[in-house]
Amino acid sequence: MLEFKVIETDDKAWADSLLKFSDFRGAEYCFTNLFIWDGIYKSKIGRYKDFLLLRTGEENDYHYLYPAGRGDKREIIELLMEDSQKWGQKLSLISLTNETRAELEGLFPGKFEFTPAENSFDYVYESEKMITLSGKKLQPKRNHINYFLNNYNWSYEDFTPDKIDEVTSFNLEWCKITDCRQHETLMWESCAVEKCLSHFQELGVKGGILRVDDKIVAYTVGEVINSDTIIVHIEKAFSEYRGAYPMINKEFASRIAPGYKFINREDDIGDEGLRKAKESYYPAFMLEKFHAKLF
Repeated sequence: MLEFKVIETDDKAWADSLLKFSDFRGAEYCFTNLFIWDGIYKSKIGRYKDFLLLRTGEENDYHYLYPAGRGDKREIIELLMEDSQKWGQKLSLISLTNETRAELEGLFPGKFEFTPAENSFDYVYESEKMITLSGKKLQPKRNHINYFLNNYNWSYEDFTPDKIDEVTSFNLEWCKITDCRQHETLMWESCAVEKCLSHFQELGVKGGILRVDDKIVAYTVGEVINSDTIIVHIEKAFSEYRGAYPMINKEFASRIAPGYKFINREDDIGDEGLRKAKESYYPAFMLEKFHAKLF
């Protein structure tokens, strides 16, 4: 019988060890994301042998993260089927990639229906491109950065725990300016960001801060997600400072990404503004994801 519980920071050590076995690149396979978004998605975490499990949603409408870890994949999928059946529903799996979709189909031929989850596709970029911003397509980004360099008295620093209160204040001001409480997706994100900042040290994330005349005008938070990829969880800037967004992106990437091939900047949650912003950096590829529903 499988057991699921509220996600706590104390779960990070064992969860990270199991996630490492699969070495998945998708944003859902990062403990920080599971933890900071649990309230929005009503998520509970579980462990079975060397598999990390996640169940989201409410009773009779549960969805399960495709399990990460090592061991008998058929056994754990069958146990998830039993858990789902206990709640009067057929198993619904989320966040399958092309590779795990093929794996599941191989284990249970013709048993699942697969549906693309386009709003959850991750934007994945070449680290070198994000650091250098080289090439004609990224000339507009370089132009914005040059403007920032030439027009502001700026500085960059690592986001260390002693700056949490200051960043939190920045975040509240950013939310007020963008009227985030009036937009559902921004409100969700605001809750996740607040939780991330409140548990910054326990989560072990890294970050960067951009200042103009000693005032924070942008910050970002990310971490290593697998053997070749960095993931960026948060990136905020005051848009009145032209070039602040590409500047914080470039400065952070130049410090955290060397030695890693890719940077995952997560999905666009179906938001048109986010989609355009992420497309403007020309991803190396989109990490496609699928839902799988048992027939």
